[in-house]
Amino acid sequence: MTDHAAISTYDVSRGRDGRSLFAAVYANFMGDAPSWYKQTVVALLAINPFLLASLGPVVTGWAIVAQFIFMLAMSLKCYPLLPGGLLAIEAVMIGLTDVGAVYNETVHGLPVILLITFMVAGVYFLRDMLFFMMARLLLAVRHRVVLSVLICFTIAILSAFLDALTILAVLVTVSASFYEVYHRVSSAHKLEPGQAEHHKVELEQFRAYLRGMLMHASVGTAIGGVATLVGEPENIIIGAAAGWDFGQFFIEVAPVSVPVFFAGLITCAVLEHFRAFGYGAELPRGVYEILRQHDAETSARMTIRDKANLVVQGAVCAVLIVALALHIAEVGLVGLAVIVLAATLTGINEEHKLGKAFEAGLPFASLLIVFFAIAAMIHDQHLFEPVITFVLGLEGYVRLLMVYLSNGALSAISDNVFVAAVYIGAVKDAFANGLIDREQFEDLSVAVVMGTGIPAMATPNGQAAFLFLFTSSIAGLIRLSYGRMVWMALPYVIVTSIVAALAVNLLV
Repeated sequence: MTDHAAISTYDVSRGRDGRSLFAAVYANFMGDAPSWYKQTVVALLAINPFLLASLGPVVTGWAIVAQFIFMLAMSLKCYPLLPGGLLAIEAVMIGLTDVGAVYNETVHGLPVILLITFMVAGVYFLRDMLFFMMARLLLAVRHRVVLSVLICFTIAILSAFLDALTILAVLVTVSASFYEVYHRVSSAHKLEPGQAEHHKVELEQFRAYLRGMLMHASVGTAIGGVATLVGEPENIIIGAAAGWDFGQFFIEVAPVSVPVFFAGLITCAVLEHFRAFGYGAELPRGVYEILRQHDAETSARMTIRDKANLVVQGAVCAVLIVALALHIAEVGLVGLAVIVLAATLTGINEEHKLGKAFEAGLPFASLLIVFFAIAAMIHDQHLFEPVITFVLGLEGYVRLLMVYLSNGALSAISDNVFVAAVYIGAVKDAFANGLIDREQFEDLSVAVVMGTGIPAMATPNGQAAFLFLFTSSIAGLIRLSYGRMVWMALPYVIVTSIVAALAVNLLV
């Protein structure tokens, strides 16, 4: 048979393994995600145009919001950028929003995108110093309850004066370093017969320990971040609308934020003491010894150049703290300055080494754009407008409480920055039209701050810091799923939400 004849008998619709081209494309679709999940995504995408034709844009819009939350919940099966991105593209194609609206939402959220892109990368260049400091803390404080409260307290204070997302990014980087050290050292030793089961138990306990630590820290970013103008991105929007500077913002929200802060710390101690809701795991003795030995060996091998790098990173970190505290520039731009300073002064001058720092942040930044597309659809279809109109039509304490609860609930299923912007805009319009006086306007502004900050902890997508943790690489390593995050945040949400609701009553 000639070569030409051989080629002509080859079925171009089939690959070398006998699969049809369609089957190969389907196999590639969303990678190694479960087949049932792939089929579900395809079915949802297929049904939405029929929903639009039969039930209208409002019902379809709410259906897409629910579908997007489902895709976020399935992030351990497939990173939500892929199915969520397909959903966002479909929302534009079927006319529920348009590319102009998506672009406007993206421009509005540019400070957060810059933060994710550059600040997370900047933290990467400070990881040696951060690992050194956190290892000292973990090795020095062995009491589980004390350490947990100390972490929650420290993260809350730092989040109040710096930036919640940046602070959590630091802890995520450090936790990933701890896990990497343990995995590298334990994998280097050949397990004797009978040790495999012990290693498995130890690994799971270490994962549980890291889950608890990171969830305490995440809650710390929320209870600390609501207290100040720079603590959360939405606070800047609310403060600007109310005309509050840093000091006035703190004073206005303090009657609510201070009780919430202490309620969060007490909840942390109780959860650890009673080992409830997935908390209370001890740092395994074997892991402690590995970290202690690694710390000792690292210190012993440290050259004068290594010590110089730690000093430089510490100095850059100090510059970072001052720059964020004084808010001399957008957080993302400060992060870019950190990259330039830290990389230059520690000798990192190759493109591929610089590029590695961006690996953690860029997927999440891309996911945020998808989030903004969903927010654009919510805005264009006025999905939240009936709720806001009803709530602002109430009177007195009931109105104040319902503003707090409703924008908290909407933040939990949407994006708290978007919800804050919509709510504070409606409240400001009511004040401008003479429907409420200045005192009522300020009370409602506080309710918006607390609603977007506290009840929004109920789901990973409600808070940017929670979403960053949930979609980070460490979440998969320690088995921190969507459902587990909701479960572990639940006691915090219940306690702090009740305390905040009672404290809001002090405003009227």
